[in-house]
Amino acid sequence: MTTQTTVTLADLTRMLRESAGEEEGVDLDGDVLDTSFIDLGYDSLALLQVIGLIQREYGITIPDDAVADAETPGALLALVNASGATTD
Repeated sequence: MTTQTTVTLADLTRMLRESAGEEEGVDLDGDVLDTSFIDLGYDSLALLQVIGLIQREYGITIPDDAVADAETPGALLALVNASGATTD
């Protein structure tokens, strides 16, 4: 049975750590929703890795041009959740 689920900030930070690590001095457990990915130490390659992981785990497709506009964790979560993340 497939159901729609919400990707949370905790889910996103786990995937960021798994795919690209965590910059020294950056606290992903803090209030990072509106902090730019660049300020968090993640470049476009790291975000592509995270998007790939999200797409595999949640069975969604996210257009590359839409990802480019998601400059913060909050914006990326809004994009992902609007795309209809699902779990089996």
